[in-house]
Amino acid sequence: MKKFIKIIPLLFFNFLAILYLVSPIPQIPDLSNSAKSDEPGDTIQIPNVSGYYTNLSRTEVINFYKANYNGLFRIRINHPPEKSKQIIKDTIQSYYLEEFVLPFKESLFINGYEWQNDVFTKPEKRIVNRLLFKGKEYQTKITIKTFPVPISNRLISFFFIEIVVFILIKIYSDFIFKKNRD
Repeated sequence: MKKFIKIIPLLFFNFLAILYLVSPIPQIPDLSNSAKSDEPGDTIQIPNVSGYYTNLSRTEVINFYKANYNGLFRIRINHPPEKSKQIIKDTIQSYYLEEFVLPFKESLFINGYEWQNDVFTKPEKRIVNRLLFKGKEYQTKITIKTFPVPISNRLISFFFIEIVVFILIKIYSDFIFKKNRD
């Protein structure tokens, strides 16, 4: 009976973890007040990538995704913009790169390029980087990329980590009890 009582919290924790892991990922709507890009590299050529032309500020863009991409345990990470070439595509221009992580489930990367703030171009030469899409000028191009994790991988990862933690606790407790007996 005592062992069963010790197992109840573990069963309850695993039940909650499984509910979290199998719950659906939030659907990401198109960025409001923007034009969705149909240029190569912003549609089907690169899986899970979308591009938008907008005049929204960085704060407005991040707040939009913060409001529409919510979930339990969401983590926000600010990356150096150079990393966008590794994550999204090697030809992308970037002024900022932020990531929202839903642990074990998915990552959403938000890359923003503001041509007037391009740190790699001298201010007097930035005009050649203007963002024109379908005859209209925009201040910012937003590119998002998601990295979804299949449910099977989520569950396997979680239970593998749980088993490793139990093994480490067992090894540590055996070491402590052995040390106390000596």
